[in-house]
Amino acid sequence: MAEDGAGGYRTGETALIIKVPEAEPVVGGWRERFDSSVAVGIPAHVTVLYPFLDHDRIGDQVLGELGELLGAHSAFDVGFRGCGRFPGVLYLAPVREDRLQALTLAVAARWPEAPPFRGRFTDVVPHLTVAYGQEPGVFDEIEADLSGRLPVTARVGSVHLLVYDGTVWSERAEFALRG
Repeated sequence: MAEDGAGGYRTGETALIIKVPEAEPVVGGWRERFDSSVAVGIPAHVTVLYPFLDHDRIGDQVLGELGELLGAHSAFDVGFRGCGRFPGVLYLAPVREDRLQALTLAVAARWPEAPPFRGRFTDVVPHLTVAYGQEPGVFDEIEADLSGRLPVTARVGSVHLLVYDGTVWSERAEFALRG
């Protein structure tokens, strides 16, 4: 999440993510080595919106609105068949990118004060971060290993609200998608 694993989380920050436990057997070892977000409790995931509203702004009304907004979207399957790269980041690229983007855009439209990744990027590119901050040769090694272990398919049936307490991220709520 935070700058794709660059750290610097702030107490009270929140994030909306889609957990992808199906990817853990494939990427877990690499994430443990090259993604510090693992150490603060963040599972393999696709970010819907980070940062979301500060924890102290999220009451019953916001939780209710999130439930309605996300519940208006249908559950779907997503596949990860290959890798992609941003500068300094290696990730699994989802096949159902448009459905993932729709979730992000819907939440960001409702809460424009919480643009994805603080508005640093003009395009929302859903992804599952595997490693960051490594030399291209390390990314090549990881990608070669992953290519023989893909595809990974996952069911996207809910979005999770996580909160950072200064030490770890923990789940505050889960919002089911329709169907």
